[in-house]
Amino acid sequence: MFGALGGVGRQVVEEARRRGHDVTPVSRRPGPGREVGDASVVADVVRLSAGRDVVISATRPADGREAELVAAARALLAGAAETGVRLLVVGGAATLVTPGGHTVEEAPDFPDALKPIARACAEQLAVCRADRTADWTYLSPPSLLEPGARTGVFRVGRDEQVGTEISVEDLAVALLDEAETPRHRRARFTVGY
Repeated sequence: MFGALGGVGRQVVEEARRRGHDVTPVSRRPGPGREVGDASVVADVVRLSAGRDVVISATRPADGREAELVAAARALLAGAAETGVRLLVVGGAATLVTPGGHTVEEAPDFPDALKPIARACAEQLAVCRADRTADWTYLSPPSLLEPGARTGVFRVGRDEQVGTEISVEDLAVALLDEAETPRHRRARFTVGY
């Protein structure tokens, strides 16, 4: 699990363990109970994914380093292709189509401060869609993703926004549901309330 120390990553690890899965948290920083690795380094992806059933990435770079997201997507795809492991990527909401027919990022009230990460997430998705070798799935959360209740009740869609919010806990449920029962291979999906 790349990005295991972030808000989404911690919940994904917790949900996976709740379901009885053996999880290896990965971080750039050493610490107890985790492996050290970088999602943007193919050799690290290969080393840490070999022999696994699924590799999950929920990385998010610091402000000003958004291009790292795209580099990581390329390395994750290359590493997953080399090992034959399924790759699940938690991306962004910017390219989801709203009921109004425009993307989330095209909305007049989309914050300027979020445009760099939105563009990086759009490119991240494009890199996944262009890949022809890895077995990937891309999860776009809705615009509002915050800690909350784990209900297990949400809607699932593909490229159209199915809700404007979800809890981080329920996003983790949706991601683990996909890991256990693949329904969106080589495709993007989304969830929301």
